[in-house]
Amino acid sequence: MKIYNRIQLIRAERGMSREQLGILVGVNPQTIGFLERGDYSPSLELAFKISEVFGVSVEVLFSPKPFPSLFGGESPKDK
Repeated sequence: MKIYNRIQLIRAERGMSREQLGILVGVNPQTIGFLERGDYSPSLELAFKISEVFGVSVEVLFSPKPFPSLFGGESPKDK
């Protein structure tokens, strides 16, 4: 099952680097990159750690369905 996420969007909004997020949740910055690209699905524990760092619910960050585009319509990656 593919898991979609908004990690990169929220991380950028907060002005946080992959390295900073990785340190806060205890993973390598490359792992954050894999997560953001959808190459890797997080464990439940890691999903909760990331959501805690951002102060949002897991559902705000992760979904089994593509998130709607912020600009309307489908995301080009989801076609």
